[in-house]
Amino acid sequence: MNKSFLNLCVVVLLAAPGLSVEAGELAATEPAGACGWESLFDGRSLDGWTPKIRGHRLGENYADTFRVEDGAITMSYDGYESFGGRFGHLFYERPYSHYRLRFEYRIFGEPTKDIPTWAFRNSGVMIHSPPPETMPPEQDFPVSLEMQLLRGRGDGEPRPTGNVCTPGTHVVYQGKLDETHCIQSASPTIDSDDWVKAELLVLGNEKIVHYINGEAVLEYERPIYGGLGASGHNPALVQEGAPVTSGYISLQAEGHTIQFRNIELMDLASRENPDCNDESGGM
Repeated sequence: MNKSFLNLCVVVLLAAPGLSVEAGELAATEPAGACGWESLFDGRSLDGWTPKIRGHRLGENYADTFRVEDGAITMSYDGYESFGGRFGHLFYERPYSHYRLRFEYRIFGEPTKDIPTWAFRNSGVMIHSPPPETMPPEQDFPVSLEMQLLRGRGDGEPRPTGNVCTPGTHVVYQGKLDETHCIQSASPTIDSDDWVKAELLVLGNEKIVHYINGEAVLEYERPIYGGLGASGHNPALVQEGAPVTSGYISLQAEGHTIQFRNIELMDLASRENPDCNDESGGM
């Protein structure tokens, strides 16, 4: 791992009190292919991705829930009569520890019949998950950290996106261990079904920052295993209180149609491009 680059990331994030808007603005300026950005989605197929839907074994794509439409990974429910608690996750094939992940998403259409009230216009991206092969058929959510993606309800009430939820984990937020299941971000409510740009800066167990449309909206650190929010998993696979340092990335399906596109990752743990190791090539 390039220690000077990781130190630079932390310096940028701490350069101003509170969240670093500057870091978020810079995150949106680098083109694909620059400084090690790698595309995780080819725009045509689900190559490299594996579905896991509650009630089904890994790899079973019930009712074609996960598909590619219009150049985007799409979670669709037109083959469902009712949702039936079939929470789904689409796992990428490799684990990561230190990285930047950026993507665009949009939540649209009508909800599937019988989804929970909280799942209305709700999805997310899960990080630091154990291997998907360890999930029994009845497990609902991977033990992980979630960048929660919400669309407003259109009722004038605030409903920020880019929050963090913690199925089977806890995080340190604003200097204290926070056992709240979901911590709200500082993002505005987005009521439209337009595409939204999102990004994660993940520095192992040290620090994680969420960005929405180029602005830093949430920062937390030192995640550990523990707490509720996931059921059906094998508790022997995680040690209560142990640090959460790395894992798999997955895209979530909770009963409302969502699309993801332009999914790109910069692996900070294996950077080889010398042009990306100084201030001009980093964040």
